[in-house]
Amino acid sequence: MLHVISKDSLPGDEPSHRGRAATDAASDVGGLPSREQLLGALAAIVGEREALPGDSPSARYALSDATAPRGIVGTADAVVAPASAGEVAAVMAWCYERGVALVARGGGTGLAGGAVPAGGVVVDLRRMDSLLAIEPELWRMHVQAGMTTANVQRLARESGLLFPPDPGAAESSTIGGNIATNAGGPHAFKYGVTGRWVTGIEAVVPPGRVVRLGGTLRKDAAGYDLAALLVGSEGTLGIVTAAWLRLVPAPEVTIPVVAGFPSARAGCAAVAAVMGSGIQAAALDYLDAGALSAAAAGFPGGLPDGTGFALVAEADGGVAEAEAVARELEEALGEHATFVRRMGDRTAVRKLWAWRDGVAIAVAARRGAKASEDVVVPVERLGEAVEQTVEIGRRHRLEACSWGHAGDGNLHATFLVDPHDPAELERAARAEQELFAMAVALGGSVSGEHGLGSLKSGTLARYWDAEALVLHDGLKRLFDPRGLMNPGKKLAVSAPAPPD
Repeated sequence: MLHVISKDSLPGDEPSHRGRAATDAASDVGGLPSREQLLGALAAIVGEREALPGDSPSARYALSDATAPRGIVGTADAVVAPASAGEVAAVMAWCYERGVALVARGGGTGLAGGAVPAGGVVVDLRRMDSLLAIEPELWRMHVQAGMTTANVQRLARESGLLFPPDPGAAESSTIGGNIATNAGGPHAFKYGVTGRWVTGIEAVVPPGRVVRLGGTLRKDAAGYDLAALLVGSEGTLGIVTAAWLRLVPAPEVTIPVVAGFPSARAGCAAVAAVMGSGIQAAALDYLDAGALSAAAAGFPGGLPDGTGFALVAEADGGVAEAEAVARELEEALGEHATFVRRMGDRTAVRKLWAWRDGVAIAVAARRGAKASEDVVVPVERLGEAVEQTVEIGRRHRLEACSWGHAGDGNLHATFLVDPHDPAELERAARAEQELFAMAVALGGSVSGEHGLGSLKSGTLARYWDAEALVLHDGLKRLFDPRGLMNPGKKLAVSAPAPPD
């Protein structure tokens, strides 16, 4: 499914409807509840003000991601905003018994349409934003799932600590949503994705039970890692309501180093040089020629003409440690670079990352919108993937570019489109399918950090082998036997039956 983001996209006015999974499940209990029964039951659990009809103007925010991909606007029968895990459990128990689908929603900042509903009840967790505990001396925090990423980071910072995951839209994205997608970001190169920093999860699982998986222990090998199954599950197995998070001492300083290169091949050779030297960079991001063409004007201090590829690296740690890593980065990058520039003071650092965060907007502005996908390849194949993305665009008569996390082999591969040109949108949809096939052919995957959501529905069935699909589908059936948790996501259809 085509992922098109436009600066002026707004949620649509489509009427709400029941999802197929909900309709099928309801056949076991004599039909779905009426609108009045549904809203009355939900209001009795969460309060009348927190149970909205899905087609009311006040509920429109819950029908699409905040990025509002054009054409990916969902429908819902109701939107509820519980205040506790107990209320989430009560909502799930009532809905699950009656065959009503449930879709968990955090900040709605996802880039794959993972929280976009297709009927049923949207469970909005943003009211559940409390700090439950912070223990600086033990480097840990316990928060409800609706707390924003920015508040988690701020609370850690105020205690001299760091919560390293840094996905985009930190002021709006929630920790529950980050866990549901196993979100990454630039600093995942050194620190890893969100799941690495989760030691325990409180969740509500079908048919409406509150469970605690893990907790304050830093290691536990006693049983299956059930918490890890919920990380990245996109709400298809249960609803995360709280999490125990691991923290580390905050670095004293951060020193970004930016380098420019004449081509993607030269830039990717520099990536290999950094990794082969064992340099402990905190981040290693890239922008190709097309992304630079769209965003270069906003680069702090300006970029030299002829820069066809750029790397944004960062050193962090104690003053001496960060300085040493920055020097190593300058040396390793300089062998292939046309320029190397250190961004020294805090103001310059903030401006640099603000520029990097704004690349997607700058690219979309070139033609009014972009069809953008998150794919990942082995790091040593990154140069090929960057070049092939541009070639795929050329075959479909589309301008193409990419940027992303070079150290992780993670591309945000993008085709620029006119959102009002149906023929161009159709060509972009075909180009995206080629992009997925290209990533897999290079030994990669169709998603590195955004998940599958609505936009890549069905891709697992095309790219995973049958045995893996059977296991994947079996886990879904174990957690959610009626198929009511965020239906249509991850596996759009059931896996083939196991062999005799």
